[in-house]
This record gives sequence, C-alpha cells and structure tokens, in this order.
Amino acid sequence: MKFLTILAATMAAGIGSVWLAAALSFGVLARYTQHMLSLAAGALLATAFMHLLPEAFEGKADAHALFTTLLVGLVFFFLLDKAELWHHGHEHHHEDAVDHGAHAGHAHQHAPQPGSWAVLTGDSLHAFGDGILIASAFVADTRLGWITAVAVLAHEVPHHMGDLVVLRGGSPNQRMALVKVSMAGAVTALGGVVGYVLVDALQDFLPYFLVVASSSFVYVALADLIPQLQRQLAARETVAQIIWLVLGIALVTFISGWGHPH
Repeated sequence: MKFLTILAATMAAGIGSVWLAAALSFGVLARYTQHMLSLAAGALLATAFMHLLPEAFEGKADAHALFTTLLVGLVFFFLLDKAELWHHGHEHHHEDAVDHGAHAGHAHQHAPQPGSWAVLTGDSLHAFGDGILIASAFVADTRLGWITAVAVLAHEVPHHMGDLVVLRGGSPNQRMALVKVSMAGAVTALGGVVGYVLVDALQDFLPYFLVVASSSFVYVALADLIPQLQRQLAARETVAQIIWLVLGIALVTFISGWGHPH
C-alpha cells in the first residue's frame, strides 16, 4: 500500500508541478507568479525546519553527523548550481559566436534551442532526486511524505516555468514544450520507486536521507526563491509577498495536522 501511495504522490508532485507551471506561464494565472514564489519559499522552509529535520533528529543518528550532512548538502547544491550556471554561460557564449558569424542573424533565429536537451536532462535528473526524497519521507512517516510531496510540487513550479520558456524559445509549439517537460517531471515517479527500494533496505540511513532533503529545500528557498522576492516594491506588494510566504508555512502546517492524532 505504501508503494502505491509513493507512486501516486511522486506522479502528483512531478507532473502536477509542470501543469501548474504551465497555467501560471500561459494561462490566466500568469499574474500570480510572484505569489507562487513566496508560497513555495514558505512551504520549503516550513517543511525543512518544522518536519524533515525534527524527524531526522528523533532517530538514533549522531547529531554532529546529521549537522555535517546538512552542511555538506548545502555546499553540494551550491556547487551544483555553479556547474549549471557555468554550463549555460558556456552555451550562451557559443550561441553568441554563431550569431555574430551569421550574415544577417536570420539563421540563428530559426535554429533549434541548444539548451533544450540540456534543460530536459537536468530536469529529469532533478526529478529523479525529488522522487527519492519523497520516498524517504514516506518510509519515515506517511504524513511526512505528503508534506514533502507538496513542498516538492511548490518548489518545482517556478523551476518548470523557466524550463517552459527555454523550450518555447526553440519551438513555437506550446503543447510540445508542455509534453516534454511533463515527461521529465514523470521521472519523479521512477525516483520514488528506486527510493522506496533503497530506503526500505537501508533504514539506518533514513535520517541522513531526510537531512539531505532538508538541505535541498533550504538551499532552493534561500538561494533561488527568496532572492527573487528581494526587490524594492510598493507597500501593498510587499505585504502580499509576506502574506503568501506565511500561507506557504500555514499550508505545510495544515497538511502536517491532517490525519495526525495530535
């Protein structure tokens, strides 16, 4: 039963985040993008500090080792971001060189987007990791698993919005871009299956899986989402940001209380 629950949650987080991103990017919800960023940041921080980390420290694992894992996780995700920035910077440099070499720049305009497959590959790997994290949380506690799945869904929405923009840059076909990103998101379920098998077989390492999940959420919230919100805005917009951030925290708190005897 837990296996089927993990499968359902990972599919919902992986594909649901893509469809919500499409609604925000292409549909009537496009004007709520900033609100979604605030909501995701609040949900991630609440999930990491109020649920994943406390759950990890309730076990028998050494506290010093867990804090070391948290630090290593944060540094790892920082380096991963650096590698991705370097990769995209190298691609753009190459594109510019090709563009300047063209006589009128017309051929460059119609060329396939070089970063499209890199985006899809990166998406798939990231989704696979998300699936493992969700499965780890479900093995620890079903309620914690659903909280993590919602947090993954929330933090993937802004990410997928950027991916859809990149893919549409290489092709005017909006539907095909959505299909491609949805397929990458579906890899979350594969990660969930692998995660279920690995975590179930390695129960002693479960606290470390949970801490790695926490480091991922904290890094994304503080290094990616919140910096996008730190702009000089009117008082009304600033209040709206704070409200949506609190709503993200409240959402996780509500889900944590759902079905919990206490």
